[in-house]
Amino acid sequence: MTAPILPGAPASTPLPKRSASRLPVILRNPAFGAVWVAQVLTQASARMFQVGIVWWLIQWSAGSERGLASGAFLAVSTLPAVALAPVVAGVIARHPYRTVMAAAAAGAGLVAAATATWAYATPLPMGLAYGAALLLAGCQALFDPCLTTSLPVLVDDADIEAATGFELATQSLAGLAGGLLGPLVIDAWQLPGVVAGCAGAYLLAAALIAVTRFPAAPATGDTGAPAAPDPADGPPTAPRRTLRRILADLPFIRRVLLCFAAANVVTTAVFVVMPMYTALVLHQDGSTVALLEAALGAGTLAGSFTGGRLPGRPVTTGTVCLGLMAAALAVPGFVTDRAAYAAAMAVAGWCVGTIGVRFVALFQRMVPTADKPGFFAVMQSLLGATFPVASLLFGALGDQISPRTLCLVQAAGLVPVAVALWWTGTRGDAPGDTGTAAEDTITATTGGGAR
Repeated sequence: MTAPILPGAPASTPLPKRSASRLPVILRNPAFGAVWVAQVLTQASARMFQVGIVWWLIQWSAGSERGLASGAFLAVSTLPAVALAPVVAGVIARHPYRTVMAAAAAGAGLVAAATATWAYATPLPMGLAYGAALLLAGCQALFDPCLTTSLPVLVDDADIEAATGFELATQSLAGLAGGLLGPLVIDAWQLPGVVAGCAGAYLLAAALIAVTRFPAAPATGDTGAPAAPDPADGPPTAPRRTLRRILADLPFIRRVLLCFAAANVVTTAVFVVMPMYTALVLHQDGSTVALLEAALGAGTLAGSFTGGRLPGRPVTTGTVCLGLMAAALAVPGFVTDRAAYAAAMAVAGWCVGTIGVRFVALFQRMVPTADKPGFFAVMQSLLGATFPVASLLFGALGDQISPRTLCLVQAAGLVPVAVALWWTGTRGDAPGDTGTAAEDTITATTGGGAR
């Protein structure tokens, strides 16, 4: 993603031309392709570790408090993205992107390798598994916003939606690979096999980024970045503002982020509900968890690549997708069937992917270039802050009520969020709010239809 069309830009600001090439951007742009593959490896590793550990806790280690134990583990896995947002923003703004991503992947690989060695030598204490999750999540919390921030350097402006789709598709590929492998590897080789696989993938990602040459970008100079173009690509520099100031100047985006943070409270609970539903309602093994994770990932992948082609404003699309997701999450609450649950997860995943590609592309053009390190770090923090709450809440509830009821609670929780997002779209027409103009620009750029 490249320099955004800023709020308040003159009406004569030209729209970027779309690329005439038919080759995917990952083939036309080797640097972006390599970094994207590295992100697939790191996020698939993180997902495999999370899904594998949760299944291990539910099946063997947590006893009668399996819901709370798995929810607490997932909460720990998301704390770094929330707590370290200011630190992450500062690191990304001051250091070359390639260095930051390579160091984050290598650090995660070393943590996973040490954990795997311990697990092979002796049974892994539950506390150590939680500690390893915390460290791995810290590395991922640095890697992901750094990649998002680096897109304006890695790709041309005409490729912004395509690059966004590929980047967001990483989440679905991680769901397909990590979610599929996690429970299967746990069933076959237990904990040591899962952690060793994660270590290898992290280290491979670090090596891939280390040998990739980033395009040089001019530095303007007062955040500690090199004063001349850096072959390893330091970030574009400009006076940095506080995270509070960034969001204060973007009221439309702030309201959208709050809506999606609220949605995350109920949607991310699926990672707690899904394995509990499999064990307690379907009475199936890890292969069913793998199937459901794969369905969710496949749906997200499809949404990431098709969402940008849908007509209409992003807020309209997001509202419809939230409503459709609510209906999908309600299905396993009414129908106890593995195939129906898998189909519902695929639909929910498509909605997630579609929302992601439309709104991240919108943010890339609305947020000033100099603010992007801080913005994407705080975006990850704001959205991630709900995940520990959702994991602990639904995990604790899962020890008290049926997983089928939890599915219905999730569905009901999305309805008011969809209404709030629709209302946010109407607020974009208010005087002094640039949200509507920015949405019109992004819709025209992505080839969306008229409102």
